[in-house]
Amino acid sequence: MKVLMLNGSCHTEGCTYTALREVGETLRTLGIDYEIVQLGTDPIRDCVACGGCNEQGCVFADDGVNAFIEKARTADGFVFGTPVYYAHPSGRVQSFLDRVFYSSGHVFAHKPAAAIASARRAGTTASLDALSKYFGISRMLTVGSTYWTMVHGSKPDDVLQDEEGLQSMRNLAREMAWVMQCIQAGEQAGIPLPATETGARTNFIR
Repeated sequence: MKVLMLNGSCHTEGCTYTALREVGETLRTLGIDYEIVQLGTDPIRDCVACGGCNEQGCVFADDGVNAFIEKARTADGFVFGTPVYYAHPSGRVQSFLDRVFYSSGHVFAHKPAAAIASARRAGTTASLDALSKYFGISRMLTVGSTYWTMVHGSKPDDVLQDEEGLQSMRNLAREMAWVMQCIQAGEQAGIPLPATETGARTNFIR
């Protein structure tokens, strides 16, 4: 089994990465592999509602969106990480995930996901709330921890001193592993996925 992670920070090995790595290394002790995808600093398009989504993902292939979707097809779980910008996730990670989920939300259905946030001081719960909304609309299972999944600090060394934050990351990893194992056990027992209704679109307000 493998967990795919997204580092929504421009800093390759900054605070968000440090938190994701804590989750990943705990997963590894439980026999689960992980990969951290870095958004980096290259340009990322916004979704322009062009309707050109196809089986490969987004019609625009000049950034990392479709490559991430391909990795997601074979991943068993997900952790999405963001720094806090003005009490919300980075604009880059939101633009990225808007296109990922709008074009290929079915790839993530019935898989567990978690969000983590990194901040100097505040704005973390609003950022976690924004990221978690992608899960709720895509039939994913939201994985929690023993506290809000956030870390605090201005640099990675600060995060490494946030004992409670790192504890939340490790407990998140254990919860994620358990959910993945439960899903695997259900598949082996022949439990079918839930039936999903489609087609109803109420485009007015009464």
